[in-house]
Amino acid sequence: MKLDGKVAIVTGGGSGIGRATALSFAGEGADLVIADKDLSSAEKVSNEVKSLGRQALAMQIDVTSRVQVAQLVEKTLQTFGTIDILVNSAGINYQCLTEEFSEEAWDNVLNTNLKGTFLCCQAVGKQMVRQKQGKIVNIGSTAGHRGGFGQVAYGASKAGIIQLTRVLAIEWLKHNIKVNSVSPGTTMSPMFERLTKANPQLVRGREQMIPLGRMNQPEEVASVILFLASPESDNIIGQDILVDGGSCAVFPGDALTLARERNDNPEAFIH
Repeated sequence: MKLDGKVAIVTGGGSGIGRATALSFAGEGADLVIADKDLSSAEKVSNEVKSLGRQALAMQIDVTSRVQVAQLVEKTLQTFGTIDILVNSAGINYQCLTEEFSEEAWDNVLNTNLKGTFLCCQAVGKQMVRQKQGKIVNIGSTAGHRGGFGQVAYGASKAGIIQLTRVLAIEWLKHNIKVNSVSPGTTMSPMFERLTKANPQLVRGREQMIPLGRMNQPEEVASVILFLASPESDNIIGQDILVDGGSCAVFPGDALTLARERNDNPEAFIH
């Protein structure tokens, strides 16, 4: 198995991409620490991991708190003795046009997504430096690669994560720590489902703008994260891998053309 005997921390592991990643890791032999702000969700995924024959620890963690992140690292080491893999999947999103975006919402998004990723990388990275080995996979987004309506804070946070990944990859390469990121396109996760409650047509609109014609499933993103966490990716360093059905490969005007060819009204979904 690709991760036999490895210990992985997955933040945001209670749902969506984090949950799918934890289960894929367990299927490849890893023991898991499921860290999530929602303890009940973390415990549910922990039980799923155990049902696959692996050890698991659920922890309630606010990744914006340096103290709680330190406790996460300490408890993981007490339980398993090592940290081989870190996946930073915890994240939030508010969709709002810039002129109406509140300072509080900006701080919440940047603190959770960017600061939280930094704090977890820093705390776990110190242990990996001592171990002289480790794999870190951060979660970016297509929003970190291109502009989009209502994405001012989310896009800024994800672009920051992608650049943070590059810096850490170079700084920690000498310690045999491999740092990369994965940038999903629109993925059918609980976070996206919450965003679509106010606009049910958003799903159809997003699908029409994706060359592949459909959104990601969490398991499809998790398979790429698994690859980056495994020995198969040992020569990949500081890269951001897009999992987006071709969204960032196509010129925006061509995406509109694709949508029109599907007899939709794309303009209704980008304003």
